[in-house]
Amino acid sequence: MVRPLALVIAPLVLLAGGCSALLPKSEATTASSWQSYSEAQKAFDKIIPGKTTAIELKQLNLDPDTNPNIAILNYSDVLRRFMVSPSLAISDLDAGVRECVTAKILCRGYEVDQKLVQRQRKGNFFLDVLGFHRETHTDGFRFQGLVLIKEGVVVYKLTGGQPTIAETEESTTPLGPVQSFSNRFLGWSPSVN
Repeated sequence: MVRPLALVIAPLVLLAGGCSALLPKSEATTASSWQSYSEAQKAFDKIIPGKTTAIELKQLNLDPDTNPNIAILNYSDVLRRFMVSPSLAISDLDAGVRECVTAKILCRGYEVDQKLVQRQRKGNFFLDVLGFHRETHTDGFRFQGLVLIKEGVVVYKLTGGQPTIAETEESTTPLGPVQSFSNRFLGWSPSVN
């Protein structure tokens, strides 16, 4: 029984040369007016705490009414994000955060979590489909920003994230579909080294 399976698989593996375009691809994108980490960072770089107004934020595309995926935070949300430990006191916080938290309902925040992540399988189509060898490349970026606004003026800003995401994941199964079938049938899963 193993021999006929080998006779079918061997020619398929040899024919696999130019079929990598048939491998799966996926993309996870957060809708936004920024298409890269640097675009988002440049917008945030223009924000000056104590000077930039809520109207100017709209001009920078930081408007939750027109730019999707901007969360609006109340002072309680802000407090939970910054007071992560009971050993922290409000006096330990940045002056802008303290100003926002003590202003209570006169303060709100905008939280941005922008990402563009593309996953693409590379390599030999038949080796991938039959489970012998899979290689997945992940590329993209993730930007996170926070702006606190008190009475229409920015009092605090913070940015972070990953300007460049570049990952490769490979898995090899020497027996391909036979090993996959036996693992499912026997309930065994190999340990990852």
